[in-house]
Amino acid sequence: MTDFAQPTVVPSVETDQLAVDTLRFLAADMVEAAQSGHPGMPMGAAPMAWTLWSRHLRHDPADPEWADRDRFVLSAGHGSALLYGLLHLFGYDLPVEELRRFRRLGSRTPGHPEFGETPGVECTTGPLGQGLGMAVGMALAERMSAARYPEVTGHRTYAIVGDGCLMEGVSHEVASFAGHGGLGGLIVLWDDNEITIDGAVGRSCGDDQVARFAAYGWHTEVVPDGTDIEAIDAALTRAKGDPRPSFLAVRTVIGHGAPGIAGTPKAHGSPLGAQRLAQAKELAGWTLPPFAVPAPVQAMCAALAAVGGAEHTSWLEEFATFDALAPERAAQFRRAGARLLPAGLLTALETVAAQTPRATRQASQACLRAALSTMPELVGGSADLAGSTGTECGEVVHREDFTASAIAFGIREFGMAAVLNGMSLHGGFRVFGSTFLVFADYLRPALRLSALMRQPVIYVLTHDSIAVGEDGPTHQPVEHVESLRMIPGLQVLRPADDAETALAWELALTRVDGPTALILSRQALPQLDRPHTGDTAVDLPPVYGASAERESSDGAALESSVAGESSRRVEIVSTGSEVALAVGVAEQLAADGHVVRVVSALDRSRFVADPSAHTISIEAGSTAGWAGLVDLAIGIDEFGHSGPGDEVMARHGFTVHAVLGRIREYLDGAP
Repeated sequence: MTDFAQPTVVPSVETDQLAVDTLRFLAADMVEAAQSGHPGMPMGAAPMAWTLWSRHLRHDPADPEWADRDRFVLSAGHGSALLYGLLHLFGYDLPVEELRRFRRLGSRTPGHPEFGETPGVECTTGPLGQGLGMAVGMALAERMSAARYPEVTGHRTYAIVGDGCLMEGVSHEVASFAGHGGLGGLIVLWDDNEITIDGAVGRSCGDDQVARFAAYGWHTEVVPDGTDIEAIDAALTRAKGDPRPSFLAVRTVIGHGAPGIAGTPKAHGSPLGAQRLAQAKELAGWTLPPFAVPAPVQAMCAALAAVGGAEHTSWLEEFATFDALAPERAAQFRRAGARLLPAGLLTALETVAAQTPRATRQASQACLRAALSTMPELVGGSADLAGSTGTECGEVVHREDFTASAIAFGIREFGMAAVLNGMSLHGGFRVFGSTFLVFADYLRPALRLSALMRQPVIYVLTHDSIAVGEDGPTHQPVEHVESLRMIPGLQVLRPADDAETALAWELALTRVDGPTALILSRQALPQLDRPHTGDTAVDLPPVYGASAERESSDGAALESSVAGESSRRVEIVSTGSEVALAVGVAEQLAADGHVVRVVSALDRSRFVADPSAHTISIEAGSTAGWAGLVDLAIGIDEFGHSGPGDEVMARHGFTVHAVLGRIREYLDGAP
């Protein structure tokens, strides 16, 4: 498709300076009005941001979701006032009233950029380094989309990062990944101001960042003067012509123009104060009132926005041609962009079943392969564990061919999750990533952002309990499932057999407003018998998943025979691999004369206890979250041991005999 290289409207030197000052003082005015925020970064980085937005960024403020727009990520999210100023100037739906309400409750100008709150904000940033990871994901999604739909894909991803972003470990993971993958079209500008909150960067970090990125395989350049718009423009132009990802080190001064604090940590995170702000404006020759935008800047930004609108119109014409020549592919592009499921997907998942025991990670692999057969936009991979997690899905994308569906993330769990977020935000793909459950701790900050941004990323987390066995307590998750359940908006599903695993994938793929964690076993699990109620598993109350009641062969006779004082109505709720254990325990309790119901809580958040029964949970993990839901929580609140999985489970009391003993003791003392 056409590559719109440069806008046809270029500001004059005078307009450039006026626009840069406008951005600086809009940011300072926002922070001053809020009496909180970060003026230093916007004041120092305004020239590079203006250069990018006025000469290179291809976007249409009238349609922030145009599929082939360039993406801009402010990874240094504390500088949000700079981004809000840009969006306001270029005509996004962000009026000056919202700038005046910076950091106020309910405003569209929150303290850090939040996806979904402000038109034009591509992702939530603030946790340093993750913005860079999401930019890498967006660039990867662009390359993969261009390989599938070259007729209508050809955009770039830009990011501004700070010193803090580059110190965070995730930046190393994703920069290495991007360089190895040859993600041309990704251009990162480093706001090199040599300052952190506590002092000079040199107090804690002496990395040669340019050499570091060059070693990763990036194109690198240094712009020694961050106020030199011509030099920044030239560096961006060269970066756009390089097939590698690009890293541009732009030397800036934090709090540029603020008397007494420019170039110091004092400019980072506090209002300038009315007197100092007035002095800064006087030094710049700025005479306009707070939040004012000079007429020449308004006119220039309107003209540049019109250029973006015209480019969007041209793209729509190209898409119409594409639609006429390849209607099936065009329809697929639209469907994937709208996150609509393809016909036949749910039927394909229904075919996943086995008669013999197998691990839910193996059932999940069968589900994944079935989904891939009908859903080409489903892409993902693992943190170097595809064979173990059941996420092998064919050929792997690489710098010479981005047409495949599998992604080799390497041993980079945090980076993997950040990249997945970026791919999901980019649109056009449904994404998954996998690792062992115990290593969810490595990616948790990005998983939290998945939930915060309501992105439907699927996390395939296997080897889910102390039954991992011989690898020992370092690889045996105990607190992990419970800790994941604490994340707002994260759907946590722990299936007990093939049928529930297929249902879990269905629930994950049909959900479009948040992430899902699939918690899967390493060891083989039996296929459960389900009650013949005439309902599907998804319709069974009170949870989604297998719900079975274990009674004698003549339930009515049992009901009439259990009126004695020793009889109890018992509800056992369990998940995953422990459901089969719960069934075995229930059969013994029924033989004791109790009425017993076993519930498989595929999604515990949907579980509601039966108030007429003694409710008991069995799960090989922390009991913390069960305590308020059930009368007796049977679990594990200590680390495991190294040894065969069944022996480790037995040592921690996960046998029919041991669990039965605990329940009988409880019932004997219960009212």
